[in-house]
Amino acid sequence: MNRFALFLLIAAAPLMGAKPPAPKPDVPVPGAFRNQPVEADKAAPAHWWKAFGDPFLDELIGRASHANLDLRKAGARLAEAYALRGGAKSALLPSIDSTASAVQLRGGLNQGVIRAPGERGGSFVTPFESALVSAGFNMRWEADVFGGLRKSFKAAGAEAQAVSEALRDLQVLVRSEVARNYIELRAAEEQMAIVNADVASEKDLLDLIRARADAGLASRLDVERQAAQLSAVRAELPELDAQRLRAAHRIAVLLGEYPAALVDRLASASARRLAVPPVPAAVPSELLRRRPDIRRAEAQIAAAYARAGAARADLYPKFVITGLSGRQSTNFSGLTVGAGNFFSFGPGISLPIFNFGKIRSNIAAQDARLEQATRSYEQDVLAAFEETENAFVARDRAEQRRRELETGLDAARQSVALARDLYVSGLGDFLAVLDAQRRQFQIERELASSRAAVLLGAVRLYKALGE
Repeated sequence: MNRFALFLLIAAAPLMGAKPPAPKPDVPVPGAFRNQPVEADKAAPAHWWKAFGDPFLDELIGRASHANLDLRKAGARLAEAYALRGGAKSALLPSIDSTASAVQLRGGLNQGVIRAPGERGGSFVTPFESALVSAGFNMRWEADVFGGLRKSFKAAGAEAQAVSEALRDLQVLVRSEVARNYIELRAAEEQMAIVNADVASEKDLLDLIRARADAGLASRLDVERQAAQLSAVRAELPELDAQRLRAAHRIAVLLGEYPAALVDRLASASARRLAVPPVPAAVPSELLRRRPDIRRAEAQIAAAYARAGAARADLYPKFVITGLSGRQSTNFSGLTVGAGNFFSFGPGISLPIFNFGKIRSNIAAQDARLEQATRSYEQDVLAAFEETENAFVARDRAEQRRRELETGLDAARQSVALARDLYVSGLGDFLAVLDAQRRQFQIERELASSRAAVLLGAVRLYKALGE
């Protein structure tokens, strides 16, 4: 009994000591983002998509968060990871199995089974038949002396955490993709409205030139030039409509629906000018805690570190306690007789001696995986800072371009009005009118694109910050 107590004490000894945590790579973090504007808002909304002021966009993102097929698939992967974690935990506990068997036995001297001659006669080696029925329980428990099982359990938990962070990262991506395609759809609709307005203006001018040509005040060349200009403007509409439909199809698929499912509703929904969300303030050190992909990389390091520890534990002895208890008889009714009881109980030990380097090869492989996970973490951190700096730059430059184009559009409209007045009064050339119109139309299109670029820049920025 004293020896058994000593065995249990040895088995429990590792539980009394603290385990060193997984090493975290020391990646230098800058004190501030270089391209973050001074007017960054520290009170930026947590649900940034609501800052656009479009309830329909809020609805689409909410639906995507529940119905997106990639997210549902990731949820199943998370359930799998937690199930594997539960399996790793069960290895730490004793396992008990019930057993039952019924065997018909025929034997004699040649089979090692004999019986003495009975009153019915028969020789010493006469073959005979008998039944053997048994029922009982088997118990096995490995005392995790060197922590291999606990480290495997810890690795499974870290892997589940990595899958959980991957799910959160996918949620960030899905929300940003829905917002991006919605902005592109509304931008295509805005550009189509600009083109249709320009078509109406060009038609009015064509009618004016034809009337002047009929009166002998304009040449036929002016009429054909304006007709060509009108056709060129109309030619912009099919591609813009294709852009609108592609965005609508993509949104539907992101919501787990067929591509054409939302076309009519998106077209009938009231299009409103989307508000520009504020520029969020960001602290570089907080970026490492906010981005799910970086937290996933940290969990992968912890898992690799635990797997490496579990591989090293295979170098040491394994202590196992086994037990067996049950009853046996030559018939089922005999199972209730106390004389048929049997049991066994005791510890065992196994020690690897010669396995052709299999254990050390596994240790080297796990160490290499830990090195890979560490380098991946460093790469993810650098990529996160790069994405954030680029998002700040893109958002700021898009806003600068928008302001310049608004100023240029006012000048272009005045230029068109002056050119028309001079042409109608006979003091100007029609080519000047065409040139002024083309320039105004180009600036109008570019301004619509720049407004969309500002909105898309906000989406990219919030995505870069892990929101």
